[in-house]
Amino acid sequence: MSKDRVLARNLRTSVCGTRILQRTCSTVVTHDVSTSCSNESNALNNSTDDGPQHDIAIVGGGMVGIALAASLASKPLTKHLNVAIIDNNPLLGRRNIIEKGHQPDPRVSTVTPATISFLKDIGAWKYIEQQRHAYFDKMQVWDYTGLGYTRYNANDVHQDVLGCVVENKVLQSSQLSCVQESDLQKTVYPARLNAMDMLPSSSLTGLGEVPSTTDLFMRGRLAKLELSDGNRVYAKLVVGADGSKSRVRELAGIKTTGWNYSQNAIICTVEHTAENYTAWQRFLPNGPIALLPIGDKFSNIVWTMDPKEASDRKLMNEDDFIKAVNDALDSGYGPNPETTSSRDSLSWLTGDATISAKERFETPPKVVKLSSERMMFPLSLRHAKDYVSKRVALVGDSAHTVHPLAGQGVNLGFADACALSKAIAEGIALGTDIGEANLLKRYEAERKPANIAMMAVLDGIQKMYSLDFGPLNALRAAAFHGAHYISPLKKRIISYASGEQSLPLFS
Repeated sequence: MSKDRVLARNLRTSVCGTRILQRTCSTVVTHDVSTSCSNESNALNNSTDDGPQHDIAIVGGGMVGIALAASLASKPLTKHLNVAIIDNNPLLGRRNIIEKGHQPDPRVSTVTPATISFLKDIGAWKYIEQQRHAYFDKMQVWDYTGLGYTRYNANDVHQDVLGCVVENKVLQSSQLSCVQESDLQKTVYPARLNAMDMLPSSSLTGLGEVPSTTDLFMRGRLAKLELSDGNRVYAKLVVGADGSKSRVRELAGIKTTGWNYSQNAIICTVEHTAENYTAWQRFLPNGPIALLPIGDKFSNIVWTMDPKEASDRKLMNEDDFIKAVNDALDSGYGPNPETTSSRDSLSWLTGDATISAKERFETPPKVVKLSSERMMFPLSLRHAKDYVSKRVALVGDSAHTVHPLAGQGVNLGFADACALSKAIAEGIALGTDIGEANLLKRYEAERKPANIAMMAVLDGIQKMYSLDFGPLNALRAAAFHGAHYISPLKKRIISYASGEQSLPLFS
């Protein structure tokens, strides 16, 4: 069976459980497929009603989708574009989705300095600073075996902060405020995407000087989107920002590679007696636990473990859960590192390095209260084989999902949004059709290698800590000590985790 027939079969759409028969020329096809004029004429007869036409249709109004819209709104060449945002989340229709005084939401993101710079550029950071957020300038990472640890400080790389923890709803609402207050022509469609059709490019004759939306669709210059509320919209470019189960990716016939981890993550908000200013992460036998500051004496827990243990932790009573968290963050699974003895065991690596007070191992602050529900979700790694095709681009989790152990997922998505908006602006400056694959490939060429590199690093760390084996434990300890005492390596690691593109070891 030919590639095009396979694509045609895969892109047939089911609406309300009813199979819709494929109509002539009503299938997503690649740009190198030729279609006869007679077939185009038949399809034109079947599509007599024009729908609204947009420059860009962003499918998915989450953090990354709205970030793309806000980035477009901030650029002189793109701020007057006509953009559709397709998402059935009712929060998108509100002016301000944050209600002050409420306890923190457990869904948070750790944004890097590079992401903070992006959010400042698009005008969103000033809104974030008006809401709850927590900068941190120190991070401690250690191993349950007690053999090693490392502490990172922002001043190691001459920075003020290592990152900032922000609730997802604050990130989204702040970016939405930028879009709402901009000159961007935006329309929110509170619906789901059901079908996506486009035709190969052609040069039909006999059309008027100002062709209709349907005429442009027939020429292959627009994609047609069918929405769950019955609306039909057209766009020069469709952006899939609709998450790991992306409907845009599915309809575009873009395949993925990857695997599921045999791990689930529990996230929740906890409270201390004093405010926390450090990001903590401890690697345990079944996965890491992270304690992240979110301001006002609150912290966020991200605890990775096998699915059975996760189910048990989610259901246990609050007192038992708090005790389990404190044990996991202290010495419940093994001894804490002893600063002197652990260093002496690897003196061949560290030499005569001395330990300053700021670099000594510290115990995280005790958790005294559970302040939110416990949420649980499975973990996986997925990567799209292609980020773009004609009139389609994928960003964020639609293109890649990673293990949450370093909190890098949303930062990769924001970098995607930044790079795609830049490519669109370059296309407009050159007078290029923004839906052409050759233009969109520039975006893919910038982001794909960077995303793959980060995915490889995170997956490697996950696998390295999934085994409890003597020689491997010693190797991990050596890695901790190298990261802690070898200053150039330490600076590289901090810079890479902060959003720079250079890998810590090979550049």
